[in-house]
Amino acid sequence: MNDMDTRARARIDLGALRANVAALRARTPGAAFMAVVKADGYGHGMVRCARAALAAGAGWIGVATPEEALALRAAGIGARVLCWLWTPGGPWRECVEADIDVTVSARWALDEVTRAASETGRTARVQLKLDAGLGRNGAQPAEWPGLTAAARAAEDAGLIRVTGLWSHFSCADEPGHPSIARELAVFRTALAQAEEAGLTPEVRHMANSPATLTLPEARFDMVRPGIAMYGISPVPQLGGPADFGLRPVMRLTARLASVKRVPGGHGVSYGRHYVTPGETTLALVPLGYADGVPRHASSAGPVLVAGKWRVVAGRVAMDQFVVDLGGDAAEAGDEAVLFGPGDDGEPTAEDWARACGTIAYEIVTRIGPRVPREYVDTADGPAAVPADSGGR
Repeated sequence: MNDMDTRARARIDLGALRANVAALRARTPGAAFMAVVKADGYGHGMVRCARAALAAGAGWIGVATPEEALALRAAGIGARVLCWLWTPGGPWRECVEADIDVTVSARWALDEVTRAASETGRTARVQLKLDAGLGRNGAQPAEWPGLTAAARAAEDAGLIRVTGLWSHFSCADEPGHPSIARELAVFRTALAQAEEAGLTPEVRHMANSPATLTLPEARFDMVRPGIAMYGISPVPQLGGPADFGLRPVMRLTARLASVKRVPGGHGVSYGRHYVTPGETTLALVPLGYADGVPRHASSAGPVLVAGKWRVVAGRVAMDQFVVDLGGDAAEAGDEAVLFGPGDDGEPTAEDWARACGTIAYEIVTRIGPRVPREYVDTADGPAAVPADSGGR
């Protein structure tokens, strides 16, 4: 793939990802490392990022859905994989047969995984999740003693092995928030209750990206960074990626599809929310909300074109948006940089997040499959790494 053969690309720097894993591991000595690659590796490519993280010393891989976990196994990823977002009737049997660690947050889930274990004749690897205050998945503290006792009974029956106990913060990205200490205390109480029930897990874990960076007391036996692994700060109010020794992994670019002069008073995009203030040059960027560019970026999203930051002129459409170049020159085929590490003065994903009133997690994760991923490795030089069938 050369620079002129595609309308757009997301360049993924696997060398930067490995360096980020190394930097995060250096901050958490003694803790195992789970690389979270859910949502197609936060838009970066699940399989390729999982392989890079394992090469950098990650011992576990984390995903949300069982389908993601099974896809990793199908791609040849043999490392420990944990998945956590289940619904009744899910592929419990397939995951048990694939030696995937499955999360149990309620008695119905324990019933389904023990049934799958009985049917397959294999011992299921199970991690119990506590709701320490986030209010999503996980057993309520009042339900926890009963769940741990039932899990211990299933262990005695040879149906499961409880490999982990875990929970998730609600406000770790707001350092000092009173919920943090409260949720840590709830989790510690739950760990003591599990021990009283006779459970001896391999790992206890609670630290997501912000907790990995800012809460040493929350690291327990393992940390599970997600967004930080991709070089985006989970606590931008405390510092950008470089302040934590991280480097953004994705660079999103497109080739201008059109450049033309228009008179003053010319409407731009749907609704004429932008009207040219005078004669000017308009450049068309062939990316839109079908590719993951937020419609909320209308009249707000920053783009580097012709050596300067521009702002989306008018509405973002399904497949394209326009920037006003003023008196500057450009040609069809020239590069527009939506975001990247910032090395060449381009915006970052955090800049887009601020412009759209969201978080950088969403900016990178929503980049869709119409945008090809090109894998490079700065550790080995600038040459592109060829994609394979597991590259997405």
